[in-house]
Amino acid sequence: MRKNLPRRWACLILGGALLMPYMMAGALVAGLVRGEGAGLLMPVQVGVFVAVLPVVAVTGLFLPVRGLEVSAAQGLLGARVETPPREARRSWQERRRTASWFTLHLAVGGVVSGFTLAVVPFTVYTLALPVVGAPSRGVAVEILGQEVRPGWQVLAWTLAGVVALVALVLMAAGAGGLLARLAPVLLGPTPGERLAAAEERARVLAERNRLARELHDSVGHALSVVTLQAAAAGRVLDRDPGTARTALEAIERSARAALEDLDHALGVLRAGDPPRPARAPAPRIREEWATLKDLDALVAASGASVEREVGDVSAVPAPISREAYRIVQEALTNAIRHGHGTVRLAVAVRDGDLRLEVANRTAASSGGTGAAVGGGRGLAGMRERVRLLSGELEAGPADACDGAPEGWWRVTARLPLRSAP
Repeated sequence: MRKNLPRRWACLILGGALLMPYMMAGALVAGLVRGEGAGLLMPVQVGVFVAVLPVVAVTGLFLPVRGLEVSAAQGLLGARVETPPREARRSWQERRRTASWFTLHLAVGGVVSGFTLAVVPFTVYTLALPVVGAPSRGVAVEILGQEVRPGWQVLAWTLAGVVALVALVLMAAGAGGLLARLAPVLLGPTPGERLAAAEERARVLAERNRLARELHDSVGHALSVVTLQAAAAGRVLDRDPGTARTALEAIERSARAALEDLDHALGVLRAGDPPRPARAPAPRIREEWATLKDLDALVAASGASVEREVGDVSAVPAPISREAYRIVQEALTNAIRHGHGTVRLAVAVRDGDLRLEVANRTAASSGGTGAAVGGGRGLAGMRERVRLLSGELEAGPADACDGAPEGWWRVTARLPLRSAP
């Protein structure tokens, strides 16, 4: 309390200062109504104080005082007030809460300021009275309309001045603590603003999660292809320059594609840094995503030996086709990283489901293409995509009962083409 008391007292004095124009206007109106002069320098009438509070509340509905009051509450009261998101128009709920706080701040601040202006000089006067005042010379004085003679009466008034100062400090501490507790309630975000902020955070999080998946799939696949093609070019560079040149061209295409995806990703991240106006459209990495119709280009760019069995996928809805492409891309990337030899790829539509299968011979050193190898997130990303589409995904060693050779790893996915009724 000792640490915050001076700043909270200053906040109360600020409230009293903001109240003074209302008090002076009220004193002027009261004087004109009664037909007598009004003391504008320091109006202290209780009736005027009570009468101007409704005027303070009404002006608080329309004046843009929320920013000032939030700054005062945070900087002087030490209250933790959440900064609400900026809206294009102020809601009436926010106006009423701000007006309530504005009225409370000025009312309590006006009372504490008035007592401060009265008690502090009174205490200083009573403390100095026994030493330098008239009673020190044996002369009686008048305090608050009462005659005070030298002796015990002077000491009693001195004690009263000290008690009044202590009471003022306790009043300021209590009033500051009350305002500090109410500031987050009245100046913080309204329920509507909290909902809007939560929706904005959810939108940004979903966009960034999707960005992470796309980067993992596209850039990770491109780097795997670059590694594979670079190794192949190094092996045949001397004896087969043509094949090495083809591999280098594939490396260039994959690197360009990775740079393009990375550039789009950085654009999204930069767009999320500065504040955007409410209801701004969500940024997109690109306008059109690759779909199952681009599998041939994906296989060709990978440089791997792939046996394909791709049926008619023209009836697959575009959102499912895009996610299926990413699943195949990630499974193919894992096969290139952790397997060897020919990769088997099967894509077909059966019984209202899109079925995907990617199988490859596991490398002896890796034991499979699972995401656990190297601690990657390939399988986690595929499972997330499949789960969002209400599908099923299985990944693990191929079962010999299904006719698969021993030592193979297989990834299968089933994606419903239509949602269940």
